[in-house]
Amino acid sequence: MRKILIVDDEPAIRKLYQKEFTEDGYNVMLAGSGDEALDKVGEDEKIDLVILDIKMEEKDGLEVLDVLRKKNRSLPVILNSAYSTYKNDFTSWLADAYLVKSHDLTELKDKVQELLLV
Repeated sequence: MRKILIVDDEPAIRKLYQKEFTEDGYNVMLAGSGDEALDKVGEDEKIDLVILDIKMEEKDGLEVLDVLRKKNRSLPVILNSAYSTYKNDFTSWLADAYLVKSHDLTELKDKVQELLLV
């Protein structure tokens, strides 16, 4: 079973994504902050993919992405933000995908499936 780490500071989003991806057969871990995400990645070498929000307090998603890339370039990361403006930030180009959040999770689910088949 593939393991996904969902990083978002909004509890409702984490809960929704956890429900949806668990129903799709994934093992889902949750983190509510960038620091918590980095701790979980450091503790669990078997995370297959990270879905990462950008706009979070303390350590934002771009900072987390930068650290993740320095530790493990092969770990797929999807930036999943409500804001498309971060696409212009060079750090966001380190991600495997950049998706704007939507109530329809089809695009996100398709991208997860695509990245995990590689």
